[in-house]
Amino acid sequence: MEKHFQILIIGGGTGGIMTAAQLKNKRPDLSVAIIEPSEKHYYQPAFTLVGAGTYKMENTIRQEASLIPSGVEWIKDKATAFLPEENKVATEKSGSIGYDYLVVASGLVYDLSMIAGLEEALAKGVVCSNYIDPEYTWKCLQNFKGGNAIFTQPTTPIKCGGAPQKIMYLAADYFKRKGLDKKTNVVFATPGSVIFGVKVIAETLMKVIHRYNIHFKPFYAPVKIDPDKKIAYFQNIAPDENKCVVNEGNVLGEKIQGQSVIEIPFDFLHLAPPQVAPELVRKSGLCNEAGWLNVDINSLQHKTYPNIFGLGDVAALPTAKTGAAIRKQAPVVVDNILKLLAHKPADNKSYDGYSSCPLVTGYGKMTLAEFNYKNEFTPDPMLKFMLVFNSYKEHWRLWLLKKYMLPYMYWNKMMKGKM
Repeated sequence: MEKHFQILIIGGGTGGIMTAAQLKNKRPDLSVAIIEPSEKHYYQPAFTLVGAGTYKMENTIRQEASLIPSGVEWIKDKATAFLPEENKVATEKSGSIGYDYLVVASGLVYDLSMIAGLEEALAKGVVCSNYIDPEYTWKCLQNFKGGNAIFTQPTTPIKCGGAPQKIMYLAADYFKRKGLDKKTNVVFATPGSVIFGVKVIAETLMKVIHRYNIHFKPFYAPVKIDPDKKIAYFQNIAPDENKCVVNEGNVLGEKIQGQSVIEIPFDFLHLAPPQVAPELVRKSGLCNEAGWLNVDINSLQHKTYPNIFGLGDVAALPTAKTGAAIRKQAPVVVDNILKLLAHKPADNKSYDGYSSCPLVTGYGKMTLAEFNYKNEFTPDPMLKFMLVFNSYKEHWRLWLLKKYMLPYMYWNKMMKGKM
């Protein structure tokens, strides 16, 4: 007999577990199921610290079974297709599963093919990525002896857009402590035009960049890696605006190919891989033109199917893809589903794009970027209880928040559906 649930959730990551836990906390009688094939659950915000040798990888991992809320059925399977007209989801092994309401929290996936040579470079250990193996990043940092240390990010949206910067600042601090800073060129190459979209945070980060003598390269989109010659290739996506290719004595050894391709040799290269929605979403009728789940940005309700909601990294929301964003999204999804169950309109449109990026700027230092859809700085008033009154500035107490308090809150509050 085909299984059917009042609420079916795709994905047992942060968004899926939070939503399930909050639903069961409010309505224990609900029939809820989560489709999730993985047996391990990772606290990914700590990967930055693992990559800098100041956090243990094993402390980022919990068994998925220990996080499934009581009374929620875990379907250890992979969703393969949406059947929204039938209110069903097809799976790899369990057949089709019916639902009254569907929550899509499937996260995103890496597409290494979008940068030529990236897959080979990773396989050969020529480049590293906290997104893929933060422990290897730490090994690469320890083995670095000087030269060009390049940090870059792709043209696609990525989870925690500040992560490529965080490991760079920690690496620059590490190089300085090891006496390598005088023979090292730290480079941040980004397709973006600014270091950060929130003005007060950008001002702080530019001071950090100057402190570490980082070569900031805006409009640099990574397109290719030569793992044998150890050369990174970038497309200059705004060549008329960016005249800084060879204005620093060319200490980086940059070369220009044609009108806009720039090559830089590297001795250390950290990449955030290009990231896209899972194929399940991209090839469904539920996505927008860019391939992300097509939901209302305030209610998180699907724009075509009112009994479908989405949150987290897979959702087409013009804000940073972070766990902190999910913390504000989940209550809106839960409230709207409970309203629909009570035959009321799903009129909660309170999600304002809140996201948060804890930007570690060195060992023992951090600034906290909290913002909304308008890129307005929106600091949490609760920070004053930590004696942090200007969270856009670097503070050692914010480092303690990142390293100790946030992991505790994640495992013991967020994953249990507590506010």
